[in-house]
Amino acid sequence: MKSRPAARIHLMISFVLVTCGAVAGACLGLLLSGRLMAVILGGAAALGAGLGSFLSRRQVLALFEPDPGPEAAPGDGYAEGLADAALVCIATYQAAVFPLTPDGVSEAEREARRKMAYRISAYEGLPYPVQTSAAAALEAIDHGADPRRAETAMRALCLTVYDNRRGR
Repeated sequence: MKSRPAARIHLMISFVLVTCGAVAGACLGLLLSGRLMAVILGGAAALGAGLGSFLSRRQVLALFEPDPGPEAAPGDGYAEGLADAALVCIATYQAAVFPLTPDGVSEAEREARRKMAYRISAYEGLPYPVQTSAAAALEAIDHGADPRRAETAMRALCLTVYDNRRGR
């Protein structure tokens, strides 16, 4: 298997650091007390440099990674959550405008659901494609005359929310 250039660079730097640590430790040990201390300090310095290089490997390799750009970035969970919340709020507003039973929803409840759907659809953290699709769905629901048009707009909103997810 061919290793990445970043991994090879890190390996070469690690080799140089371990070698320099061993030589520096050996020189210090030789100056302090003789051959035995040179071997001990050289080995300890080499071991410390090697261990430090091994433990920092993941962080060093992360520095060499190219920037993936906005398309390859993992999805923003906050924006995805807002998109899902907008979908749910608009769906409950649609259910209030087109109830299954004639007197199933009061006017106050319908107005409260409408207000909540508009608030979350206008929130600035919501991705722009979801905002525009939500506005189209709210417009279709507000007319209240054609349930099929509202259903088509809701289907388009569902697809937009799904397409907005990056981790799919």
